[in-house]
Amino acid sequence: MLYYLFRFLEQFGISGSGMWHYISFRSLLALMLALIISAWFGEYFIKWMKRHNISETQRDAAIDPFGVKKLNVPSMGGIIILVSILIPTLLLGRLRNIYLILMIVTTIWLGLLGFIDDYIKIFKRNKDGLSGRLKLLGQMALGLGVGLTLYLSPDAKIRENIEVEHVGAKTEIVHKTKAVKSTKTTIPFLKNNNLDYTEVVSFMGKYKSVAGWILFVIMTVFVITAVSNGANLNDGMDGMTAGNSAIICIALGVLAYVSSHIGFASYLNIMYIPGSEELVVFICAMVGALIGFLWYNAYPAQIFMGDTGSLAIGGIIGVLAIIIHKELLLPILCFIFFVESLSVILQVEFFKWGKRKGKKQRIFKRTPIHDNFRVLPNQLDPECRYVFGNWPRGAWHESKITIRFWITTILLAAATIITLKIR
Repeated sequence: MLYYLFRFLEQFGISGSGMWHYISFRSLLALMLALIISAWFGEYFIKWMKRHNISETQRDAAIDPFGVKKLNVPSMGGIIILVSILIPTLLLGRLRNIYLILMIVTTIWLGLLGFIDDYIKIFKRNKDGLSGRLKLLGQMALGLGVGLTLYLSPDAKIRENIEVEHVGAKTEIVHKTKAVKSTKTTIPFLKNNNLDYTEVVSFMGKYKSVAGWILFVIMTVFVITAVSNGANLNDGMDGMTAGNSAIICIALGVLAYVSSHIGFASYLNIMYIPGSEELVVFICAMVGALIGFLWYNAYPAQIFMGDTGSLAIGGIIGVLAIIIHKELLLPILCFIFFVESLSVILQVEFFKWGKRKGKKQRIFKRTPIHDNFRVLPNQLDPECRYVFGNWPRGAWHESKITIRFWITTILLAAATIITLKIR
């Protein structure tokens, strides 16, 4: 909104109006505004929740070897994050941008899905919340909508990067002059840095173009669902998901910016995506919102994020990666989220397999994997066989686990960006 206001005022020579053209100015302003809103609104939101005695069911202190009891801690803190993202985005973003519209819709859709889940848990006193099937359908519906929008929208186009060889075996990276619809995506470690979904289904012959877009939409649904659930499972310790997500978003902000700058895109040999610079405004707002939320969510937490926040955050990360055609970098960037999901899947299937044979067995002491690090030997079931029952030998404090996960995510974020040059 303010972008269009100052663009109008610029016609009358109002001093400073031209600054609103600069993506760096609007992005940093969005970060600061989101942080301030998150910190200010968070305080009032927590007081309001406590005054109305709205809190999550007490978390089981038995899983914490240090016996920390978290009583009467409000949940649904994701509302703070979502409000702090949307207000700066609406004020500072160029709202006619198709990519920004997709991010706003994603935030509201998954935020609402998570809110319904939290509402059932808190007000209906049903710990199971919204059924897993309905949550999955909601995530898949969003993925389908995003995929089809990128396929059908005339504004969602890219300029493909190509290598041009000159005399003397010198190679130059240039971009095609015409922006086109494309199913290409960036893939690490390959020389040309691109993978075309159409080529994956080249066996379809004359139908390979349509099949390529179908594969792209399927991949979009899978990525959004997987990352959203991974972030949801990662949300089990104070500051864990907020910190990890802020780091991931900073890396995505770098990727979005270089994808929107033809000079950097040529240097890194990646596709140029006109209009994706507006995503940097959104991402900076999200980073500011998450950092502001950490003011209250850091150990010991004064408020929990809840599914209102975690489902939306994971989905936002997935959609961002899809839009800038960097979804195949997510296994590196979001490795923590994927390990959390994988640990739960392996644990459940291994337990079921043993049960069919009349054995009680588990791979880890507890899942998701972050809980495995805070279990003492005397907390284990003596009748159960654990594959990694002695790892780690001692229990780590919750804050130490969180910070070590943050450090791991920082390394993964740096590695993700470096892969653009390793090929």
